[in-house]
Amino acid sequence: MSRMNILITGAGGFIGQALATALAAEGKANSLILTDVVEPAAPHSAQLTIRCVQGDLTSQKLCDSLLTRDLTHVFLLHGIMSGAAEANLELGIKVNMDATRTVLDTLRTVNPGVRVIFTSTTAVYGPPPSPGFSLTEANAPCPGSSYGAQKLISETLLNDYSRRGLLDGRIVRLPTVLVRPGKPTGAASSFASSIFREPLNGQKSTLPVSKDLSLWICSPRTIVKNLLHARDLPTEAYQGGSRVVNLPGVTVSIHEMLEALKAIGGQEAFDLVKEQRDAPTEKIVESWPAKYDTLKAKELGFTEDGTLEQTLKDYVEDYGTNKL
Repeated sequence: MSRMNILITGAGGFIGQALATALAAEGKANSLILTDVVEPAAPHSAQLTIRCVQGDLTSQKLCDSLLTRDLTHVFLLHGIMSGAAEANLELGIKVNMDATRTVLDTLRTVNPGVRVIFTSTTAVYGPPPSPGFSLTEANAPCPGSSYGAQKLISETLLNDYSRRGLLDGRIVRLPTVLVRPGKPTGAASSFASSIFREPLNGQKSTLPVSKDLSLWICSPRTIVKNLLHARDLPTEAYQGGSRVVNLPGVTVSIHEMLEALKAIGGQEAFDLVKEQRDAPTEKIVESWPAKYDTLKAKELGFTEDGTLEQTLKDYVEDYGTNKL
């Protein structure tokens, strides 16, 4: 393929910014468009043409201006996260479903066959059939949250458009990504980053769930690598019709996460985390399975994640802290 013209929606978010930086560094693209409800920052690049656009993707006018025939790849990262989508059903529908459909319908009309990388979530599943059950893409989703339901609806639409040859979709279900820099988000899983990020900066953090709960997690570095890999996979690599892939991750308990915090930040950082259970958050997180069989992802060449302690070391190296 000739040099790429790439659009990232939700580009003002943490993953969007990390992906944009990686795209600027790899040198394969001609142009990069970054869009979000707040104008995204542009990574430094001496060779890449970068355009940053503030706007609402439910606007057909905006989509018509952004989704042009010359695009070769579109990364759909925008979304209202789990906790916020549960608290505001209408907003979640507007952003997670309506905006996604507007983008997909515009693309299939203006630029049929364009490659679309859609970040979904393992929240599409709901609780596993039994404790310790390892889910695969073959297991039927039954979301336990509005966020999971909205993402599943968008998955189904993109899968169907890909089946019909209207778009070339790649649907990647992300584990919980940690550690995220910046401020807490509207995600129910936001605490998973906060219990590392704030203590490593000498600040208190609240743990709203039981230490016995486990999460399926992945480091930011690995997520970005796998988004780029999804972009580059040939269409024929997707056998059996489905474009859905559960990305590799690691199962860790909250207790193990806190022990990793102690190992990296010491007892002082560990003592800054205070338990304060929050029933709505706990209910959402409890509905997420924590174990996955990612054979499909491995067969397709996606990268597996490292240890939790290595993830924390990478975070300190990439973003720094006031403590280390």
